[in-house]
Formats: sequence, structure tokens, C-alpha cells
Amino acid sequence: MAKPESFPIEKIYVPVKRKKSVRPEVVEEIAGSILESGQQAPILVRPDEDRFVLVDGLHRLEACKALGEETILGIVVSAEFAQHKTVLSESPEAEAERDKMARLKKMRLEKEAAERSTAASTGARETDAQFQRTRPAKSGRGDAKALPGRTSDSRPKTLSDWITRQKNDGGRY
Repeated sequence: MAKPESFPIEKIYVPVKRKKSVRPEVVEEIAGSILESGQQAPILVRPDEDRFVLVDGLHRLEACKALGEETILGIVVSAEFAQHKTVLSESPEAEAERDKMARLKKMRLEKEAAERSTAASTGARETDAQFQRTRPAKSGRGDAKALPGRTSDSRPKTLSDWITRQKNDGGRY
């Protein structure tokens, strides 16, 4: 196959039917990937008078546009190849492969979200534990630890226990 070359984005025509299939979430993901590691896969275009017609790589093209790029890496293919590629991309096998990739992507995103959630809750628990260790002990009136004969084990666990204890201690509540 031919060597990738740089094409001005403004010279690439996207057929109206293809424009309707743009998925913003895919464009956003590809744009992030391009920012991290550059454009890895070239788009495919075919010549058409003084412009090029997009054959493959709609989301890559849209991602480069969104990033403000003026050029994009691409490979020129023949009109016959473009027609063959279109027929292949509409086959049931291609559709099944796209569905499989979408399911795998969804599973990966769910796994990453679960990992972030677990990490966030672990961090919150560690913060709470640090807060508990560094919080100064209460002292003074109304503190069970400050009353004679009371230990932290004898503190009431519920409101009912507290009311009962107050009644038994002489009605102070």
C-alpha cells in the first residue's frame, strides 16, 4: 500500500450519508488518543477533481478537526478500492465485528469506572481513618469519658440507651 502523506483537511469532502454516522463520544476518545500519542492510523481518501473524498477514517478526521488541526495523515486509494471497502464495511461480518468492539469498549469503560470508584472510596476511608487518629479527645461536660466511672465501652449505643441511662443517673438530660 502507498505511504501516508499529509492532506489539508479543508480539501477532504465527507459524503452527507457518512456525516450522519458521526458519534461524538468516539470523536472525543480518538481526539484524546491523538493528543497523547499522535495520529496512529491514516485515513483513506480517493481523488475527485480538485479535492479528496473520504473513504475511511471519519472519526479520525472529525477528531483532528476538533483539535484544530489543518492537516491529517492519509493514504490515497483508487475508486475501485473505495467501492470494495464500502461493500465490505456494510457486510454482516463487519457489523458483527463493530458490535463486538463496542461491547468490549463498554466493558472496559465499566471496569475503569469501577476501579476509579473503588480507589475513591478507599481514599475516603483512609482520610476518615486519619481524621479519627488526629482528632483530639473531647473533654468537659457531657462527655461520657469525662464522667467518673464511665469508659468508652459503657457509652450508650442508641438514643434509647442514652435516655435510659439519663433516667437511671438521676434524670439529667
